[in-house]
Amino acid sequence: MNSLTIGFISAGCIFGGVLLGILLQKVLPQHHLASDSKDTVKLGAGMLATLTALVLGLLVSSAKSSFDAMNAGIAQAGAKIILLDHVLADYGPETKEVREQLRHTVASVIDRIWPEKKGGLGGLRALESVDAAKTMQAKLRELTPKNDLQKSLLAQASQITSDVLQTRLLLMEGQQNTLPTSFLVLLIFWLTGLFISFGLFAPRNGTVLAVLLICALSVSSAIFLVLEMDRPLDGFIKASNAPLRKAVELIGK
Repeated sequence: MNSLTIGFISAGCIFGGVLLGILLQKVLPQHHLASDSKDTVKLGAGMLATLTALVLGLLVSSAKSSFDAMNAGIAQAGAKIILLDHVLADYGPETKEVREQLRHTVASVIDRIWPEKKGGLGGLRALESVDAAKTMQAKLRELTPKNDLQKSLLAQASQITSDVLQTRLLLMEGQQNTLPTSFLVLLIFWLTGLFISFGLFAPRNGTVLAVLLICALSVSSAIFLVLEMDRPLDGFIKASNAPLRKAVELIGK
């Protein structure tokens, strides 16, 4: 299931807790809803609210760190590609074909990871299948340096290509740690229990139901946000490809 589906399921479960609480309000004996019982339920709800708020805050922070790491990795790869083009330009006119190949390769990578048409492979799977750095390493091995300067520049270009390959592998491996399903189910269970306590003592009118529905949707949107940022190359919220597009513009100039 994608993050949007999980977000709607969580919203349904959480708001279902409100409806269950209102139903229990009708079914339970009146002395179960007395002021002493109400104070105890409020105490438990406060503890549960603190726990869920802490967990949600940590999840959002962790997901944001993962999202920022992906953006930083893409920016780093873009900068190294531009540097590689500059090194090849200093090598001499014989690298013109290699630089042109570099530009086409980067443009192809962008189209594969961020496809404009829906239904394409795209995202993390496309990143795993990209072998652009290996292609460039093969092209560089075809060059024959004529002096010490060209040897030095070729070694530098090979090192930059290896760095780009390492960055890709690090980004790819960093996306293997996903939010455990059991943890997500437990979080939704806590939130549902919290909203049951809300419905248990809430007045039965449209305004209260509307407010609690908005609250359920808001909390579910936080879960949706966590799932989206935890997978920065897939879904609706994606890491920016602007650094790579800028690199394509600058290659060969």
